[in-house]
Amino acid sequence: MTTSELPELSGKVALITGASRGIGYGIAEALIARGDRVCITGRGEDALKEAVEQLGSDRAIYVAGKAHDEAHQAAAVERTMEAFGRVDFLVNNAGTNPVFGPIADLDLNVARKVFETNVVSALGFAQQTWKAWQKENGGAIVNITSVAGVSASPFIGAYGISKAAMVNLTLQLAHEFAPQVRVNSIAPAVVKTKFATALYEGREAEVAATYPMGRLGVPEDIGGAAAFLTSEQSGWITGQNLVVDGGKFLNAGVE
Repeated sequence: MTTSELPELSGKVALITGASRGIGYGIAEALIARGDRVCITGRGEDALKEAVEQLGSDRAIYVAGKAHDEAHQAAAVERTMEAFGRVDFLVNNAGTNPVFGPIADLDLNVARKVFETNVVSALGFAQQTWKAWQKENGGAIVNITSVAGVSASPFIGAYGISKAAMVNLTLQLAHEFAPQVRVNSIAPAVVKTKFATALYEGREAEVAATYPMGRLGVPEDIGGAAAFLTSEQSGWITGQNLVVDGGKFLNAGVE
C-alpha cells in the first residue's frame, strides 16, 4: 500500500512490540491499513528503520531496545505519547525461544531469559501503557501467546510454559483493567516467519498437510485477528485467548 492509498487517520494509536518483521510487522500493517498510527519496537535499529520506511514514516515510528529492559519499556511508551499524544492499543508480540530440546535438560538460566522476555516484559509494557494513557482513556491490549501454551509441545517446552503464563496474564489484566481496557490474546499455530523457521523449514508441505486448512499461517492472518480485537466490533470481548491455528487442534494436538 502506497502513502497515497492509505486511509484517513482513525485517531487511534498502537504500540506493537517485536514488530520489525514477522507477526508484529503483519499486525502493524493491518492497523495502519485501517488508519491507525503505530510505534513499533525491536532489538535491531536497522530492521526497525526499514520497517518504518515500508509502513510509512508519517504513520509509523520506532524505538529500539530489549523488550525485558524496563528503561526501554518506559522509553517506548514515552516516545509514543510524545509523537502521537496517546496510546490506545498495546500489542505484546516480542518473544524469544532460544532453546530446542526436552525440559529435563533445560538450563534454568535460559528458562529465566524466556520468561523475562515473553512474560515479564508484557506485564511491564501493560503497566506503562495503563499509567500513561489507558487508565484514564481506555483502550485494548492484545498479547500474542501460542498454541504451545495450551497444549504440550515437544522440544519447545520452555516457550510453551511461558506462553501459558501469558494466557493467565491476559486473564489477570482483563480482570483488573476492566472496564476501561479490554485485554485478550491470540494463540497462533505455526506461522511462516523467521522466528518459526525451525518448525517447518525443509518440510513445509509435510507440516502444512497436518492442518485442515492445508497451509501454514502467514503474518496477515494474525494481523486480521489483532485488528478485530482492537476494534469496536469486539467491544464486549475481554479475557479471551483466540486460537488462530488453521484447524490444527481439530487434529488433536500440536506437533
